[in-house]
Amino acid sequence: MRVTGTSCICPVLVCLCFVQRCYGAAHHSSIKVTRNQTKHIEGETEVHHRPKRGWVWNQFFVLEEHLGPDPQYVGKLHSNSDKGDGSVKYILTGEGAGSIFLIDDVTGDIHATTSLDREQKAHYVLHAQAIDRRKNLPLEPESEFIIKVQDINDNAPEFSDGPFVATVPEMSEVGTSVLQVTATDADDPTYGNSARVVYSILHGQPYFSVDPKTGVIRTALPSMDREAKEHYSVVIQAKDMAGQVGGLSGSTTVNITLSDVNDNPPKFPQKHYQLYVPESAQVGTAVGKIKATDADTGLNADIKYSIVNGDGGGVFAIATDRDNREGILSLKKPLNFERKKHYSLNIEGANPHLDVRFSHLGPFKDSTTLKIIVGDVDEAPLFTLPSYTLEVYENAKIGTVVGLVTAQDPDSANNLVRYFIDRSADGDQYFSIDATTGAIRTEKVLDREEAPWYNITVAAAETENPSLVTHVPVGVKVLDINDNPPELAHEYDMVACENAKQGQVIQTISATDKDDSANGPRFHFSLEGEPLLNPNFTIRNNEDNTASIVTRRRKFTRTAQSLYYLPIVISDGGNPSLSSTTTLAIRVCACDRDGRVRTCHAEAFLSSAGLSTGALIAILLCVIILLVIVVLFITLRRSKKEPLIISEEDIRENIVTYDDEGGGEQDTEAFDITALRNPSAAEDLKYRRDVRPEVFSTPKHQTPSSFDSINVQEFIEQRLAEADLDTSGPPYDSLQTYAYEGQRSEAGSISSLDSVTTHSEQDYNYLDDWGPEFQKLAELYGEIESERTTT
Repeated sequence: MRVTGTSCICPVLVCLCFVQRCYGAAHHSSIKVTRNQTKHIEGETEVHHRPKRGWVWNQFFVLEEHLGPDPQYVGKLHSNSDKGDGSVKYILTGEGAGSIFLIDDVTGDIHATTSLDREQKAHYVLHAQAIDRRKNLPLEPESEFIIKVQDINDNAPEFSDGPFVATVPEMSEVGTSVLQVTATDADDPTYGNSARVVYSILHGQPYFSVDPKTGVIRTALPSMDREAKEHYSVVIQAKDMAGQVGGLSGSTTVNITLSDVNDNPPKFPQKHYQLYVPESAQVGTAVGKIKATDADTGLNADIKYSIVNGDGGGVFAIATDRDNREGILSLKKPLNFERKKHYSLNIEGANPHLDVRFSHLGPFKDSTTLKIIVGDVDEAPLFTLPSYTLEVYENAKIGTVVGLVTAQDPDSANNLVRYFIDRSADGDQYFSIDATTGAIRTEKVLDREEAPWYNITVAAAETENPSLVTHVPVGVKVLDINDNPPELAHEYDMVACENAKQGQVIQTISATDKDDSANGPRFHFSLEGEPLLNPNFTIRNNEDNTASIVTRRRKFTRTAQSLYYLPIVISDGGNPSLSSTTTLAIRVCACDRDGRVRTCHAEAFLSSAGLSTGALIAILLCVIILLVIVVLFITLRRSKKEPLIISEEDIRENIVTYDDEGGGEQDTEAFDITALRNPSAAEDLKYRRDVRPEVFSTPKHQTPSSFDSINVQEFIEQRLAEADLDTSGPPYDSLQTYAYEGQRSEAGSISSLDSVTTHSEQDYNYLDDWGPEFQKLAELYGEIESERTTT
């Protein structure tokens, strides 16, 4: 394939383009490709031959920004297989094919239909192919080539970051670098001079210069003074085509500021100043200002003021106000017109931050003279002391002199002074003052324990000018006397364990005293009534204002005594000494082996168990309910008892039979079976515990030796007599059986049925008082008693 291009690269190549067009493209830009030869011989296989190519141009050129009326011709594609009969079809594919670039499929001419911009796209990659129009088969392999957009100078240099701001110190040397500016050109830097930029200054000379190649801005004049001119506006131009005529240009502005250096000393506007200060000026207050000027700024303009000499250096002081750069003059000592009427000060102002480069411009300081005139004023009285501290004993009588304050008129007139107490500070009027002498006296009896200090304010005024008043603070200290006895520091809950040992400390007590330490904290503890010894407890002084309560014996018993009272005497170390008596209560409690209290009494036990009031009330209600149930049960059982006499005709003695085996509770309480089984083991007479008898018949006491000779018959007779005389027993005979097998009884039957033959002194008249239920029984026993007396 042969490619012919007709675009001109530059004016120098115009001749080449002309020669190319005159003599044909075949000599310069042809891609000559022979067709693939395919030979078909009978009986032989197909043979492929390498295509033969000629001289190849693999790229075309097209000028950017073409504005002509016709499409721009790019080049021509031609295949060696093309015989000119139109049988070959040329196809163009790739970037921009069919839209930007069009090809004539018969001739192979390529045209650009639109104007191209190299800065947007610098080249296009395309593919060309020749095919047989009739068979639609490729005649040659596809060939790739590039169409490059040829640059023209259509972009001016630009400063993308402008305008610029820069600073350079004043007084800089010539050639000091200030700032570097850089302009960019979008044209092709590899082709021609379209992107070759040169810098120059349009505005800002002769102060600054710029390097034409690098764009570095430098100072051009020496000793540029900020105080003369501070701001400069410099315009820098960048021009392409190496600055030649026809080149494009762009510009930017650089605002340059001269920064300050300390090249100016401070100066006072005047060499002499005068200041009026009244003698009433207060110490520490500002009485005047002075200021020096400095043309510099910032730290370079800071000024430090000082008094270098003069007769007022000890009376006045000067300080520097950094915000306003002023010297503030203040008073160190009070002024007195009568003593000195004027002062002279030499004040200096200097730069604290120096630059050695400009030391030749110095010295960087200046001085001035300040004359101070003291003004005479009518002053208030002055006290001899700035404050007073007085002392007085507590309980002193009313009118006791506490102390004296004095004041005088400082003026030459020396007027009389009157004193009074400022009642806004002493509203309760504890003190008064003599208006003439200044003597302070008590108005009330003072108590150190209530108020150890009193602060009052005494005022003094001239009699000729009462409006001039001076105040002075007066503190009155109330001195202590021993007027308070010591007492226990707090209440103590003392406990002595039942298993306590002799000499055991059960409590350490301490005391307190309202008096001062001189009359208080040397306490002595003792028992009231000593030297009599307390058999249970004693007290031991610990020599540190505490005492220990110590047991004197072993073991205590709550049942014998649960609470002990121990009176103690506490004495202080005052002169004279005071004492007080306090009684300590000591409870006896049950404790564990390690000394922890287990219980002291029922209330303490419940408390230690952690029961609340609600729980105690609930337990009490339960107990009451149980008691009510028991009472109802007993009442019901008593109401269901069978009558003792079944009928009026039945006057026989009844035999009571117990069906329970082993005997009931009533049996074991009524009879001592152990005594029957072993009479020698009998003890004193035992009474029934279920019913309390109203009448007791006390038998003769028998010694243990008498049991050796007792026999069962005498024992039974004794029990029978007790049953007859026991008014709490049943009002009828009962058969009581004693399971005892022993020696033979000569008395015969031991049944209580025979007891009617025995003389009885029992009186049954009390049955009449028992009510109608026992009326019949009373009549029966009455008849039996009458029959017994008649027989």
